[in-house]
Amino acid sequence: MKKIVSIILVLFVAKSLLGQTRFISKGIIEFEKRTNLWADLSGSYAEQMKKSVPEYKINYFNYEFDNSKAIYSPGRESDDKPSSFFGTPATDNEVYSDYETRKYIARKSVFEKTFLIEDSLRNASWKITNDFREIAGFNCRRATTIIMDSIFVVAYYTDEIMISGGPESFNGLPGMIMGLVINRLHTTWYATKIQVNNINDIDITPPKSGKKTNNEKLLEVLKSSMKIWGADAVSNIWAAMI
Repeated sequence: MKKIVSIILVLFVAKSLLGQTRFISKGIIEFEKRTNLWADLSGSYAEQMKKSVPEYKINYFNYEFDNSKAIYSPGRESDDKPSSFFGTPATDNEVYSDYETRKYIARKSVFEKTFLIEDSLRNASWKITNDFREIAGFNCRRATTIIMDSIFVVAYYTDEIMISGGPESFNGLPGMIMGLVINRLHTTWYATKIQVNNINDIDITPPKSGKKTNNEKLLEVLKSSMKIWGADAVSNIWAAMI
């Protein structure tokens, strides 16, 4: 009798845990992108600049996904309006990703030029850790990688969302990246909410306008502009190539 009761109890607990597990294949995730504008301020004017410029520049993006395809694009406007002097690349990126074909098409404005990049998705070598944190109601696992030879990236992903994607062109983990940290760019991306109900047709189509190029050619163009950008050149290239 005790054995039967034990079996029933195990089955009940297993059913309860299964019922709590979410497997999401379609939805809209909002990301808050936050960049620290004070991080690189130095010299005699630094303190004066801090009085007129907010510490963080905040942008919102929507990540719409359906099975193996997704589009990452600008979302609602932020309340803060920092000076245009602090304009940075990647504030209005549109990135279409097809995780089945491993291709992506991105529209990126880099200062005065707009590019349409068609290339293969980044193949990052991720190291998955045993650290976790909750993001937008999901228990997310920490992973790290290095891109562009020296840029250390921290990501937090959930396997409850069944797409191997993330903000910008980041991908390759066993689930959806809900948090991203790039300290060299003083920038973070964190999911704030996800909409999965009352969604009918999600418009997942690639951007079409811009000067067509690929990552290799874009990098050549950016490097040729280093003299114009001065000390900000390297960080601007990193930001444009994410």
